[in-house]
Amino acid sequence: MLGRLRACSSIAPSRVLRGLLHRPRTVCTKAMADPAHPGKVKVALCQLHVTPDKEQNITTARAAVQDASKNGAKLVVLPEMWNCPYSNDSFPTYAEEITEPTSSPSVQMMSEVAKAHNITLVGGSIPERSNGKLYNTCCVFDGAGKLLAKHR
Repeated sequence: MLGRLRACSSIAPSRVLRGLLHRPRTVCTKAMADPAHPGKVKVALCQLHVTPDKEQNITTARAAVQDASKNGAKLVVLPEMWNCPYSNDSFPTYAEEITEPTSSPSVQMMSEVAKAHNITLVGGSIPERSNGKLYNTCCVFDGAGKLLAKHR
């Protein structure tokens, strides 16, 4: 599911992007632009078959992001709760603490794959545990694998 966006400058930050980035600004950068088509960015929206096996879900997500990158995507988006079944009783079991540097296997994979393919990765969401509470958290990584934003 790859699509093209017109020019980076024509993408107005939506409420979602403002929430992800904590201030209005464009997510597109010159590094994301396709040299063959200046001002255009190839975007991939990944759909995944999620299972109760967290390691398998992480492997599946990594493969989907790698495939999207190989097909020219510079902005890749994973789905909501991609690392676990979407069920309230599953979230505590699959929740991870998101810290920098991270020991979270899902966040570590997203950082590694974003860096390896020099892409911007919107990590859909994963269940996060922080201070005894659970959150549905989205992480955004740049092409260097750096965590740009975390939205709960």
